[in-house]
Amino acid sequence: MSGTDEPGADLVIFDNDGVVVDSEVLANGVLADLLTELGHSTTLEQSIATYLGGTLAGVRTIVEARSGAPLPADFEDTYHRRIFAAFDAGLRPVPGIRAVLEKLAAPYCLASSGTRERIVRSLTVTGLLSFFEDRIFSAEDVTHGKPAPDLFLHTASRMGTAPGRCVVIEDSANGVEAARAAGMRVLGYAALTPADRLQGADAIFASMDELLGLLDTLPP
Repeated sequence: MSGTDEPGADLVIFDNDGVVVDSEVLANGVLADLLTELGHSTTLEQSIATYLGGTLAGVRTIVEARSGAPLPADFEDTYHRRIFAAFDAGLRPVPGIRAVLEKLAAPYCLASSGTRERIVRSLTVTGLLSFFEDRIFSAEDVTHGKPAPDLFLHTASRMGTAPGRCVVIEDSANGVEAARAAGMRVLGYAALTPADRLQGADAIFASMDELLGLLDTLPP
């Protein structure tokens, strides 16, 4: 962006997984393996299609409803232990995101379905934590995570911005639905997610090299 009076946004809200940190394949691989070990056969592709953009609470709800049996009490702890090890071993920033954050003139923040611990861990490993500092919001901050609008409305309120002046950057159908429900505009990042799953977005892009241009020209 080139100033403060652009038509695009007064606040840009970034999702984390798959938008800022390149974690979706790692995270869904860990999830698929864990669910399979627990007797719920799941491939990487099925995990991405079903759970991308959701919460672990949502995973538990879906799996237990389908199977009629509870997941172990330590399911979330086991998942987090494994995902943190995977992050430490190979997590990288989404290609091009650092340049976007360095050039973006509009205020921005991060709102993710992950736990705060996971968000901070992923941003630290990738060297991106300093870009967000105290502007991090998690599904733990609200009662209902995406696709409910609660997280985005909470984020806008905390950042002092009207929902209609926010633009959300999302890579999941749940995230697009949540942004729309919050009365916000949304740009869908279709690097991993099929573009047809992001059709509710105002625009869809496949490379971070496109994002600043989209923000500059997005109608108010």
